[in-house]
Amino acid sequence: MNRLATEIPSLKSSVDLLKEYDHKVPHITKYMGSKRSILDFVIGAINEVYTEGKVCDLFAGTSVLSGALGKLIPIHSNDIQEYSAVLSKTYLSNYDWQQFSSTLEDILIAANDHVKNFKEEYANLNYTYSAEMTIKQFVQLEKKQQKLLDYNFDGSLYHLFTKYYSGTYWSFEQCLWIDALRRVAEDYRNTPVYYVILSSLMYSMSYCSQSTGHYAQYRDAKSESSKNDILIYRLRDIKPYFETKFNQLKQHLGSNNLDHTVTSLDYRKCLEKIETGTLVYADPPYAFVHYSRFYHAIETLVKYDYPQVDHKGRYRSDRHQSPFGRRTEVKKAFQALFIGIKKKKSDIILSYSNTGMISLEEIMQIAKDNIGKDYDVSYKEQDYKHSTMGRSDDKSKDVKEYLVIAKLR
Repeated sequence: MNRLATEIPSLKSSVDLLKEYDHKVPHITKYMGSKRSILDFVIGAINEVYTEGKVCDLFAGTSVLSGALGKLIPIHSNDIQEYSAVLSKTYLSNYDWQQFSSTLEDILIAANDHVKNFKEEYANLNYTYSAEMTIKQFVQLEKKQQKLLDYNFDGSLYHLFTKYYSGTYWSFEQCLWIDALRRVAEDYRNTPVYYVILSSLMYSMSYCSQSTGHYAQYRDAKSESSKNDILIYRLRDIKPYFETKFNQLKQHLGSNNLDHTVTSLDYRKCLEKIETGTLVYADPPYAFVHYSRFYHAIETLVKYDYPQVDHKGRYRSDRHQSPFGRRTEVKKAFQALFIGIKKKKSDIILSYSNTGMISLEEIMQIAKDNIGKDYDVSYKEQDYKHSTMGRSDDKSKDVKEYLVIAKLR
């Protein structure tokens, strides 16, 4: 929205974002670097700068900002990963649950029918875990399932996870239910319930996976203790996790008539599309690890396109590689970010960490060199525990979170 359009009243005068944002945004999936724990810090800065129009969340990730602010102000949620768009639309859609009073029951009946029919068609595929298994039996069972990647499932339309991921992050049985619920989601494709189904399924996948909360690589049973730990997750049932999250989202989400926008664009393309004067919140990747490696499985869940997969982790061969995660490109990526902001006469609040690819001092200098003399550039900092999704002593690490603020004078 053009900042010169003074005839349009500011929402700032009637909405205190820091006080009124949704402090109980439903959690959907485990995610490295989620800003959920520092929403007060981030939204406090947005509250200081925001005047009117949309706020663009440029690298939305889990879209928790959409969940927090989506009932107060219009949001433009963007991320090049398509799973992020599903999460955003879950939080931002307009729901009339009276239309879907028996939906969950119908979903589970249809999914159960899919599982039953699949098992009848492929009765020769049977993989049963038990608490009494020896480590040798356990490893053999895992390897048998992993070989399904080469199995011909031509008779069944929805078998992607069963074929690609059985015996890896999930068991055959869990994958079968993932495929079943993904199939049923298509029955609701033209309704907001579609996004609730996929989000509830992402939650189930996250809490039933034997990996550490992301999908960079599944674990192998190399000892009795690791076998027993993996077995805990192998024996979990997808369905109750799905039911719990679906009910929570249904209870929490309601009518929403604000003018939200959701896109899946490269950040430069998104900056070209936003309206002049849009406040941008940018939370780009900090490190050399790429989110497309850690969350490829939920990207595949959304696309459901039977991709070519590589390496032990079965990553998508077409996964996105962010320039913010490459030492040779990161400075140019920040230059493009600030130039894009300047062209749109926008303000920006940039999240970054003291453990990032470049230093705060370098970012401040890039901002001043590329955004021009018409901007005031400052920063705030806060101590923060960054989640690494480790399973032992490396679950989180202490970092400083910076908010670099560039505001047009």
